[in-house]
Amino acid sequence: MRTAKARPMARQMLVFAAVGVINTMTYYGLYLLFLARLPYLAAHILAFAVSMTGSFFLNARFTYRTRPTWRKFLLFPLTNATNFVVTTAGVYAVVDVLHAGSRLAPLLASAAAIPVTFVVSRTIMLEPARRGGGPGGAPATGRERVGRR
Repeated sequence: MRTAKARPMARQMLVFAAVGVINTMTYYGLYLLFLARLPYLAAHILAFAVSMTGSFFLNARFTYRTRPTWRKFLLFPLTNATNFVVTTAGVYAVVDVLHAGSRLAPLLASAAAIPVTFVVSRTIMLEPARRGGGPGGAPATGRERVGRR
């Protein structure tokens, strides 16, 4: 039997993954668009910044159903830093430790990074009581909506 806490967590994980797919497609589309006028590195940086900003707002609204704040916005790049560290370590482990092929290593490492990135993202986006770490460890029962006062 699934607990009440597990259902929202499973939903959040699925929505987080969907936002990741949307973010990746947005990044790539913007990269190609900017590449028509800018050098590739500038196109990459600009597309990355715009798609990460979009990812922040999509995750706030749909994944965690929380109000976006400047504090959360400024901490959100830590999710990408976490993803980078975990995938880099994962690629190294797959190729140099496990002696597996380098072609699939990024995919395996990325799959391993998703749950770690989700935990970091959830920690940044939700208040302790909404993560289940409030007084007595009880999860919050109300849903906070973006834009509601």
